[in-house]
Amino acid sequence: MSNPPTRVSTRSLPTRTQVALAAARAARWASRKSGRGKGSMIGGLIAARIDPSIMQRLAAGKRTALITGTNGKSTTTRMVAAALAGVGEVVTQADGANMDAGIIAALTQEQHAAVAALEVDELHVPHVADFTEPEVLVLLNLSRDQLDRVGEINSIERKLRAGIERHPEMTVIANCDDVLVASAAYDAAQVIWVAAGGGWANDSVSCPRSGEPIVRDGIDWYSSGTDFRRPTPDWWFDDKGIHGPDGFHAELSLQLPGNANRGNATQAVAAAVAMGADPDTAVTAVSAVGEVAGRYGIRQVGSHSVRMLLAKNPAGWQEAMSMIDQDADGLVIAVNGQVPDGEDLSWLWDVRFEAFETMQVVAAGERAADLGVRLLYAGAEHTTIDDPMRAIASCPPGRVEVLANYTAFRDLGVAIDRAARHGRIPADGQERR
Repeated sequence: MSNPPTRVSTRSLPTRTQVALAAARAARWASRKSGRGKGSMIGGLIAARIDPSIMQRLAAGKRTALITGTNGKSTTTRMVAAALAGVGEVVTQADGANMDAGIIAALTQEQHAAVAALEVDELHVPHVADFTEPEVLVLLNLSRDQLDRVGEINSIERKLRAGIERHPEMTVIANCDDVLVASAAYDAAQVIWVAAGGGWANDSVSCPRSGEPIVRDGIDWYSSGTDFRRPTPDWWFDDKGIHGPDGFHAELSLQLPGNANRGNATQAVAAAVAMGADPDTAVTAVSAVGEVAGRYGIRQVGSHSVRMLLAKNPAGWQEAMSMIDQDADGLVIAVNGQVPDGEDLSWLWDVRFEAFETMQVVAAGERAADLGVRLLYAGAEHTTIDDPMRAIASCPPGRVEVLANYTAFRDLGVAIDRAARHGRIPADGQERR
């Protein structure tokens, strides 16, 4: 285990950093006072503008775990933070803000925490690692996501591989079932392999190292052009629970649904144990994690009990769709095409909406018409109602599943909060303005 962290006193920070922190506090206060939001992002942006080195200064002395991947970052970060609670006071993002401003915002608000569990956007991992000198990097999965912002996924794998190479002292917790993740971590000086699952294989049909085909044989895979193949896992999960080194086994009973979250939990436990957590305590902690930033939560909207699921890319939609309760009384799928979502929605054609051919769907969101066309070709019975609140109201009373992409999920949560706060949701579920 590493030496105990050294806490950084605010008074020991340079004057420029102290000014940046004061400005961030003022910005957060003004944002909350004006009703514009919590103000964490604007606080982080202002702090970074005043002191470009503030992330590095605030992370100094902390034992840090970075968590990244295309899907599951927020959930796994929440799990890692919970599992590390016995190691020391933990700072983490509560809202999934995973770029520089969000990371800085979290660090500014919990300056005395000894441990950090930080969610990081895939593109930002190399320089965030340079600033924070992490003890552990958790690599979950890599697949196509927002091509207009992120670019081709193989380029992300190469950037992650180069970033890992710069930090040989860092332990990488890597999903050996994901070809691209395995390639990024394959040459790491210290790597712990986790069989966390890899249900989406469409972005790894060829070897990222040689370009030759990837050959799959059950759970095993290998490159036909090099000696690159699936590593033997140190940790894995099955129906009986989590298994780890030295014969470790513990039952795993999660509050969160789906095999993907069992994989996330296994990687979170592996990361926490690598940083000194007791394995049994870590498993208990991740099992207690429930709603994550509104995801998987159940909200009462008039006569409807609404469960909200988030999906942002084809791999994420595949996992989320496997969690849909086919016996629910209604299903709303809401899709926007704003900048945070990616404005190119051609990925809709990679999602197997044919799974809903026996379930009535309500297409909603700003891009409901695009979704409706895709559902038509999938043979899924559907209606189109742009407003997600009214889409929910159109469903029969009872349980409604809502599957939404990023801004649709965010905006629906805000609308439900606003309507509930002002008592504007009558029995029919429609918000009165």
